[in-house]
Amino acid sequence: MPVAIITGASKGLGRALAEALAARGWDLVLDARGAEALEETAAGLAGYGVRVVPLPGDVTDAGHRSWLVAAARELGGVDLLVHNASALGAEPLVRLAELPIEGLRRALEVNLVAALGLVQEALPELRRSAVGAVVTVSSDAAAEAYETWGGYGASKAALDQLTAVLGVEEPGLRVWAVDPGDMATGLYAAAVPDDDGPRPDPVSVVPAFLWLLEERPASGRYGAPALLEGVR
Repeated sequence: MPVAIITGASKGLGRALAEALAARGWDLVLDARGAEALEETAAGLAGYGVRVVPLPGDVTDAGHRSWLVAAARELGGVDLLVHNASALGAEPLVRLAELPIEGLRRALEVNLVAALGLVQEALPELRRSAVGAVVTVSSDAAAEAYETWGGYGASKAALDQLTAVLGVEEPGLRVWAVDPGDMATGLYAAAVPDDDGPRPDPVSVVPAFLWLLEERPASGRYGAPALLEGVR
């Protein structure tokens, strides 16, 4: 069975990806900070007959990252690493003039530094895999200037660049940054609590991620909405 590590897997896009992979026979190592929600997610995947290891913790903790990779190694290795865990920097979002510097540091630590730390920890296993792939979850805020999204967007823009360089340095892997587009997630609700407009369920963008895994296009940055047009 192929093995995937998914961070931020207790809800939203991470949970939707976990369910889709479990349905396709993937064994999973799942991370999230909330132990109870993560256990509920793992229990919900039991019916697929795959092995699921829920490991609550903070991806900024080097020991926790090592724990995630060690658990995947016990399942057989690491074929896919999905860095989905994200921090906003401020909840709700604020303009740069009011953005707490500690909040920006937190966003960079979760969204960028932890991503590289986990990649470094998992690289030996990914290189051994015949289908080794890394997915980093980006945002349109990484490419567009949206008011109040400056700190979060900057961290995601840096993550995009890190992902692009990793793809050049590791030609034997597939390395994709994926902008999932607008979604109804807890992260968005925390970012802009006054915006209660309708948004797509994260489940709706999962086919774009599955297409990447099945078709294995060149490493690079992809927008899920554009990929979905091709899938349909």
